[in-house]
Amino acid sequence: MHEMSRREMMRAFGLGGLGVAMAATLARGEDKGGTAMPVAKPQAFTLPPLPYKSLDPVIDDPTLALHHDKHHAAYVAGANKALDELAKAREAGDFALVKHWERDLAFNGSGCALHTLYWNSMWPGGRGQPAGALAEAIDQSFGSAAKMQAQFAAATKAVEGSGWGILVWEPSTTRLAVLQVEKHQNLTIWGAVPILVCDVWEHAYYLKYQNKRPDYVESWMKIIDWESAAARFGAAVK
Repeated sequence: MHEMSRREMMRAFGLGGLGVAMAATLARGEDKGGTAMPVAKPQAFTLPPLPYKSLDPVIDDPTLALHHDKHHAAYVAGANKALDELAKAREAGDFALVKHWERDLAFNGSGCALHTLYWNSMWPGGRGQPAGALAEAIDQSFGSAAKMQAQFAAATKAVEGSGWGILVWEPSTTRLAVLQVEKHQNLTIWGAVPILVCDVWEHAYYLKYQNKRPDYVESWMKIIDWESAAARFGAAVK
């Protein structure tokens, strides 16, 4: 499996208000033991490699390639363009277009983060089942894994227009929640950390499933990478 580097994981969790506690630790320049840590230098957005070669038959190879190589890549280019334009505005002291470029950064940056999490929410044939601390949190928040998965699937199918179904850890209430994100630059709960992400923009499934989003979501539920989800949950609650 492709493992995200610490920097990639922080970038994925840190955009759009995600992973506030983790980002705050870096900003303080301390680890959990109070040891001084160097603050990472800002870097451009990058397109991470897929952690697998194929997800067929649930997601056909042409869709996977188009989604990753074209759509995700477009978010990367858009986010970097916004960063460049904001840097130029600061140098010139001219912020006439700041609203435009801030919106572009929010839209494309969030698209980068969520797509990276989406690729790492899946594994060919699925991997593992909810276990350990994640399974306990699911039971406490939803009653059972079956009830959580039923709510997640139903909410994801019902996203209005384009968007995402997301299982998140909500630190302020110490619970897991299912969110429908219909404009990913406007997250539903600030500070929520995504654990599991399903993309229901049409480009994620239309070549194979056409307008049958429910069929795609039901199939998608069979390829969840629960081991990766458990790792994200463990990082989120620390």
